[in-house]
Amino acid sequence: MSETNSAAETAAPHRYTAAMAADIEARWQDFWDAEGTYEAPNPTGDLAGNPELAAKPKKFIMDMFPYPSGAGLHVGHPLGYIATDVFARHQRMTGHNVLHTLGFDAFGLPAEQYAVQTGTHPRVSTEANIENMTAQLRRLGLGHDKRRSFATIESEYYKWTQWIFLQIFNSWYDTEADRARPIAELVTQFENGSRPTPDGRDWSALSAAERADVLGEYRLAYASDAPVNWSPGLGTVLANEEVTADGRSERGNFPVFKAKLRQWNMRITAYADRLLNDLDGLDWPEAIKLQQRNWIGRSEGARVDFPVDGAGDITVFTTRQDTLFGATYMVLAPEHELVERIIPAAWPEGTHPVWTGGHASPAEAVTAYRKLAAAKSDVERQAEAKDKTGVFTGAYATNPVSGEKVPVFIADYVLMGYGTGAIMAVPAHDARDFAFARAFELPMRCVVEPSDDRGTDPSTWDDAFASYEAKLVNSANDEISLDGLGVADAKARITEWLKVHGVGEGTVNFRLRDWLFSRQRYWGEPFPIVYDEDGIAHPLPESMLPLELPEVDDYSPRTFDPEDADTQPETPLSRNADWVNVTLDLGDGNGPKKYRRETNTMPNWAGSCWYELRYLDPNNDRQLVDPAIEQYWMGPREGQPTGGVDLYVGGAEHAVLHLLYARFWSKVLHDLGHISSAEPFHKLYNQGMIQAFVYRDSRGIAVPAAEVEERDGKFYYQGEKVSRVLGKMGKSLKNAVTPDEICAEYGADTLRLYEMAMGPLDVSRPWDTRAVVGQYRLLQRLWRNVVDEETGEVTVVDTEPGEETLRALHKAIDGVGQDMAGMRFNTSIAKVTELNNHLTKAGGPLSRSVAESLVLLAAPLAPHIAEELWRRLGHTGSVVHQDFPVADPAYVVDETVTCVVQVKGKVKARLEISPSIADEELEALALADPAVVAALDGAGIRKVIVRAPKLVNIVPA
Repeated sequence: MSETNSAAETAAPHRYTAAMAADIEARWQDFWDAEGTYEAPNPTGDLAGNPELAAKPKKFIMDMFPYPSGAGLHVGHPLGYIATDVFARHQRMTGHNVLHTLGFDAFGLPAEQYAVQTGTHPRVSTEANIENMTAQLRRLGLGHDKRRSFATIESEYYKWTQWIFLQIFNSWYDTEADRARPIAELVTQFENGSRPTPDGRDWSALSAAERADVLGEYRLAYASDAPVNWSPGLGTVLANEEVTADGRSERGNFPVFKAKLRQWNMRITAYADRLLNDLDGLDWPEAIKLQQRNWIGRSEGARVDFPVDGAGDITVFTTRQDTLFGATYMVLAPEHELVERIIPAAWPEGTHPVWTGGHASPAEAVTAYRKLAAAKSDVERQAEAKDKTGVFTGAYATNPVSGEKVPVFIADYVLMGYGTGAIMAVPAHDARDFAFARAFELPMRCVVEPSDDRGTDPSTWDDAFASYEAKLVNSANDEISLDGLGVADAKARITEWLKVHGVGEGTVNFRLRDWLFSRQRYWGEPFPIVYDEDGIAHPLPESMLPLELPEVDDYSPRTFDPEDADTQPETPLSRNADWVNVTLDLGDGNGPKKYRRETNTMPNWAGSCWYELRYLDPNNDRQLVDPAIEQYWMGPREGQPTGGVDLYVGGAEHAVLHLLYARFWSKVLHDLGHISSAEPFHKLYNQGMIQAFVYRDSRGIAVPAAEVEERDGKFYYQGEKVSRVLGKMGKSLKNAVTPDEICAEYGADTLRLYEMAMGPLDVSRPWDTRAVVGQYRLLQRLWRNVVDEETGEVTVVDTEPGEETLRALHKAIDGVGQDMAGMRFNTSIAKVTELNNHLTKAGGPLSRSVAESLVLLAAPLAPHIAEELWRRLGHTGSVVHQDFPVADPAYVVDETVTCVVQVKGKVKARLEISPSIADEELEALALADPAVVAALDGAGIRKVIVRAPKLVNIVPA
């Protein structure tokens, strides 16, 4: 505060100041906690015995889980939390039973990396961070039901995360029923013969290991040896969604390589169609829906089998099966499992020298090329590089429609993450295949007639010709001809032919891959899985949950040279032999046996896949959630056919991570009958970001923003000129402003108002500490309109307000209410400010009814000062549960509006008229106005354009 302000506050002892705000805010926060003001009743408790309360519509409002960072909050973090709090408060005041709470997503890499660096147990640092963030959030006056809060690291919570994993492990997807079913039902089908085993033997003839392998091909959670994203610098594998576009880890920015490791996976691909289709019923931003649709990546085409002598078939997926006659070579992803099986001991006679890469044998060539490909990201491999790279495997496959032998290459532009990891190359009609064929001197065949004058000899072309409009040519064998057909008809005919001949069929492919669910870390949920001496995985019985993390001396996974792809993970848990090797009775009738525990942990996403359900019933130790409670808060209802949270607010960066994973878990739990909601979040709202200026010196190093001086539009730090750009706010950028600082200087209500007033909630906006004072002044004027700054007495009077004030009040009530419901908090604040300014200018004491309405309008935005003023106005109950004011329509509509009358585009008159005036009446009034008559000066009228009630435009003849 400046010395001038301090002097003014001394002269006015009851002025609203930062010190008074701190006192008011602390008192009311204590009151809310003591009274349980924000506790939302459940249908199995208070609602059951309270018909009036039970009749209220419910509203479940959520924020995305915060991670308890050691740095605490900066002012950018609470933006969404304040917004949901304002919305929740308005919903309570409009008659809703509101559930709003907040927990902590507390497993993950940051705490573990801190533990590695300092030796501090991750639980110790995480709990300290939670305590600090809880205090910071409490100071903001957020109306959370604190009874429902939790952290994912609590064993009472992750017991149920482990339980859900076991539900998924013990389930399979029945494509005929289009839902998940218990694995026991699948076993019954194998036992009674209604479903044959893969090799046709009786189920009873299979060994335990063979049965486990068969079931593993169906389970929704399964372990497999598959290409994974391996980050030596982190010592762990990563999901596709955790790898950046340039092939580095999202956390830590380490290189990521492709490696084949045995890992746990979630069969999310079984739900691809439902994940795609159910987006239509969600109230989500279209941009997020589009991201999920693109990530799921549904495409229709055909599966085609290309036989390889002695090695089975190479199966490809193609969306252009009509061009099959033009396939002149094949390409496998370097990681494809068939590569080892098809490569011969030596190069076939006559192998083109360009194809070998200068290597003495196919095995040598493949090994060398695989190493090069593993060091590239998927994005780099897919980039339209000028030079195409690859190597011949030494094997040939047979084109099933032409009978031709086509060479099989490996090349990094083909990925295991799409289709089957193998392509039929049609170089005449695909740009990448064309470039590869040119580089390796491979044949090309035109099978789609060019619409330009290039002719049908691809050897003379500069690039491929790709078209969905042209006719097929050169596409016939003794049994089928596609010549002359359009693409759609040719696709249909060749697909039918492939099916009849048993070499393919029409199919749908998805870009979505199964979710890699293992991490080689310590600080995560242990898998409730043990392995017997034959390596068969067994689920722990529910009675053994939770399986808690053991104490370890070394929290770090074994990390390696970040550039060394030829490494293997080693987890912290694997070094704890007493925990890993156990004797257990699993209750399966086999008595105590020796087992080995799973030493990977679940990814940090696991706990956030279902946390909305725990908010509903946080102390239930008997079941995941009480069905009646889940049905009440999240069940399907009109307008929400798949159920879910009524409002979910968070960043758009989680579109294909958390949001996709949580949807998958919800669908599995729904299929198995544990919950009624098939979707976790019905309405999603993405808040923008609070940005801040970043100042950098000549070295590009960020300098403390608070110490930068501005002189003549330039910026200086310790006398040195620095640059300024708008960017993120954060500790590392030295531009973070903490909410504690702003609360200390102005109070929490001021911070809340400023963050909501900065602009539309869904756009990013720059932070400006100097502008905060504007909202502080608003609160001071609000206070002054109700309380005498000299005496501290309430100044309202019990008289009726004048008509002008009533119109200003009810317009504000109407506008603020609509803006609150639409989450347009910046404009709602503007309307409150406008009303407050009107009352200030009107002078004299406020009518009690006007003062009370003004306080109620401000209550969702600035709850502490509203509570204080409400109490001083003589009320004993909390303002939180008061009814929001209702506008009187008679005062909302203006008695008159101003209509502008133009002649030849220039304003000649302004008429005060009724808002409901008819066009004909308005036109007559405008033409009769003396100023208009004078402007026309006897000229005829060619046209009169009437836009009642605001505008009349007269065009003279």
